Amino acid sequence: RLNVALKGSGNSYGDAFQCPEGVVVDLSRMNRILAFDPTTGIIKCEPGVTIDALWRYVIEDGWWPPVVSGTSKVTLGGALAANIHGKNNFTAGPIGEHVLSFDFLLPNGQVAHCTPNDDLFNAAIGGFGLLGAFVAIEIQLKKVFSGNLSVDAFACRNWKDTFQVFEDNEPRDYLVAWVDAFAEKAEAGRSLVHVADYLQPGSDPHPEETLSVKVQELSDTACGWIPKSKLHRLMSPFVNRFGMKLTNRIKFRGAKREDGKKLLVPLAEFSFLLDSVPNWKFAYKPAALIQYQCFVPKDSAPAVFDDVTAYARDRGHPPYLAVMKRHRPDRFLLSHSVDGYSLALDFPVTRKNHESLWAMASELDQKVLAVGGRFYFAKDSTMTRSTAEAFLGLSLTRFLDIKRELDPEGLIQTSLSRRVFGDL
Repeated sequence: RLNVALKGSGNSYGDAFQCPEGVVVDLSRMNRILAFDPTTGIIKCEPGVTIDALWRYVIEDGWWPPVVSGTSKVTLGGALAANIHGKNNFTAGPIGEHVLSFDFLLPNGQVAHCTPNDDLFNAAIGGFGLLGAFVAIEIQLKKVFSGNLSVDAFACRNWKDTFQVFEDNEPRDYLVAWVDAFAEKAEAGRSLVHVADYLQPGSDPHPEETLSVKVQELSDTACGWIPKSKLHRLMSPFVNRFGMKLTNRIKFRGAKREDGKKLLVPLAEFSFLLDSVPNWKFAYKPAALIQYQCFVPKDSAPAVFDDVTAYARDRGHPPYLAVMKRHRPDRFLLSHSVDGYSLALDFPVTRKNHESLWAMASELDQKVLAVGGRFYFAKDSTMTRSTAEAFLGLSLTRFLDIKRELDPEGLIQTSLSRRVFGDL
């Protein structure tokens, strides 16, 4: 008997849909929008509808997906399976909090209709496709009155300044920081923080223009002539320790010039930074990358983030990219979130550094667990079963009980589930 795994568009950084010697079911062709009410902003979609297709369908009626990832190529079913968060997690929560209902195909072939009051609702969202497949999803969109966001930029000299800007701006709609993980000592934690708000009714004199798909469309060229799909080739010579240290230094100099400025930025441009350079991951070839993302309670975050980045540098694995966000807890069983902050770190992977990088990630896990931190399976390639058990506790026990009840034969399994849960 073969195991089965479910796949959306394949944007997880880890092994969420991989199933060696099994069957991978690609749901991306289940991509119909089933119903949409432009007066209420309630939309019903099949799981293969991408965030890209979703925002294009609704924006000219004044609606926007309430939570989006850094790429618009994620499917809605995959977004629910991972319970994605965005730059507005501290105010909006994860995408699961905006789902009104869904129809869910169980391993026995039956379809369950789930609402927020159901145990299966809180287990399937964030359950990484291990309990079944979303077949229809009803979600509440966000009403917007302009296609622009009002964005403030802050150049921060160190961790203290970075956290202070976040604390001072928590009433705002979006918060995100790029952090120079190569900076050391007094400059450690220097960053560029972007704080953004939706525009209020009447603030945009021409909303019919800014809310058009044409205006929101990301350009497919850079400098007016270079195909963005080829930019990764220009990036490749810099994807090494020296090149990335120089790139981060130049980035911070640009941040100081941007400091204090207020900008109007299109929703798509602000939200989908990863789409601005298609194929960016290819710049790491012939090597690869992993992302290590930890979620740490707010009182511990400054010390832990300083420790984690310094430890990575000292171990010879400086992160090439670091991004910080603000978070709040949610009710979902396999939740990654805390009342605190997350730090996502990109590390290059080669044949030579693979073993030491995985060992370092295990050591970083212990630093995070020691303060009650959590992790995110969609951004994970290194987590062990003991780490998963440590931060999920009784929630994991409850999830596995539901798994055994709905899938007693363990039909649905993935490389991720075997690595962090064992043989199901």
